[in-house]
Amino acid sequence: MNAQNFSGRKAIITGGARGMGAAAARAMLERGAKVCLWDANADALAQKAQELAAFGPVMHRVVDVSDFSDVAAAAHEANDHMGGLDILVNSAGIAGPNAMVEAFPPEDWARVMQVNLNGVFHCARAVVPFMKEHDYGRIINVASVAGKEGNPNASAYSASKAGVISLTKSLGKELAQTGIRVNAITPAVIKTEMLDDVTEEQISYMLAKIPMGRMGTVDEVAEMVMFLSSEACSYSTAAVFDMSGGRATY
Repeated sequence: MNAQNFSGRKAIITGGARGMGAAAARAMLERGAKVCLWDANADALAQKAQELAAFGPVMHRVVDVSDFSDVAAAAHEANDHMGGLDILVNSAGIAGPNAMVEAFPPEDWARVMQVNLNGVFHCARAVVPFMKEHDYGRIINVASVAGKEGNPNASAYSASKAGVISLTKSLGKELAQTGIRVNAITPAVIKTEMLDDVTEEQISYMLAKIPMGRMGTVDEVAEMVMFLSSEACSYSTAAVFDMSGGRATY
């Protein structure tokens, strides 16, 4: 199979109603995959699925990734409907408030962790058994540069994304002897709707650390996701791929 030919592949993309998830879905559909979009926003999800139907076969389901029972049921449904599962892109996430730790609302901390970190675990937990049935899979977790460095006034988001990075490494190593590859991407500032929930001060702080001096685009992220989702990504697993515009990270 050509690296950019996804004909016959079946993908689940969480957070698929907008931003990086929607861009990845379009790129995958254009390359021949069947795609199932998951998102918690029913109206935005239905609208995006209708738009993307012009590019290929797409199904959609309202899913709360913080609820494992909901995720498990949706995974079974997607597997049955598409005839297997090959690719999982964990793109669902929330920013949470910008506040110092001493003033951070505990309920918001818990919600960020439940969506950003537990959500990735729930989706992997539900999907990996289906991938093991045919010994093939690609899992791409959308983390963040904040998970490597820890952004001030964004402790919950930073900590949750650090957890996603570690989970990626653990799961990738667990599955290294199989045909399943698990990798993460760590974007810096990407121009998405999530920025609507971030203060201008916080955005300026993040942009000042990027040598390119600009935000990344969802299409740039989608192209990285396409490589990590392809058969060509055969020797990289438990790895972290920066998309940071030159921002120095460890």
